Amino acid sequence: MSMPNETEPQRTRSFAWLGPVIAASVLVAASLYAFGGFGNLFSGRVGGAGGECKAASAKLPALKALAKGEVAALQVPETSKPVIPLHFENAKGEAVSLDAFRGRTILLNLWATWCVPCRLEMPALDKLQKELGGKDFEVVAVNIDTRNFEKPKQFLKEVNVDSLAYHADPKAKIFQDLKAAGRAFGMPTTLLIDPAGCELAYLAGPAEWASADAIAFVRAAMHR
Repeated sequence: MSMPNETEPQRTRSFAWLGPVIAASVLVAASLYAFGGFGNLFSGRVGGAGGECKAASAKLPALKALAKGEVAALQVPETSKPVIPLHFENAKGEAVSLDAFRGRTILLNLWATWCVPCRLEMPALDKLQKELGGKDFEVVAVNIDTRNFEKPKQFLKEVNVDSLAYHADPKAKIFQDLKAAGRAFGMPTTLLIDPAGCELAYLAGPAEWASADAIAFVRAAMHR
């Protein structure tokens, strides 16, 4: 729509800015398409759920049917997506990323000594690791105590948890990152992740991980 008393040359100049804007918009859209589409802005990894998580998504209906009994609170997503990049430390204080566990199904669990439900479920997580742990599966328990860093190790000794490799994030950033991604609502927080780094299930709160229900669920998740 032209403005009143506007000449033709004036109208042409008034819309001259549209050309560069349209060209820039087309360039941005083309770049997003080349890297997998707009959806990858939220997946945290190039590739998206369409390709990288296709195998994981195919497992979800069966897993939903197994989310019962002792693991009835497990949440199984409608579509699997790559888990966001996560970082923590090993027992030596060396940096570790979630990608270091690619190739095996993992149960990522965030816990703290000040969290009573966390303390109660640690022996069950230890038993789950003894039952299924190996080249295809690992329980990755990450402590997020932000002070008195020897206390978590001492607690694990006191309750005879000896099958879990020790991991920690003294800054508790891993919890904040998962909270921002909508996957941490309280403690403990647990994610079940497939060998390609794709989410299979998540849980806010404790579970009886050594139960028959939990073992059946994890076995189904491990099935290739």
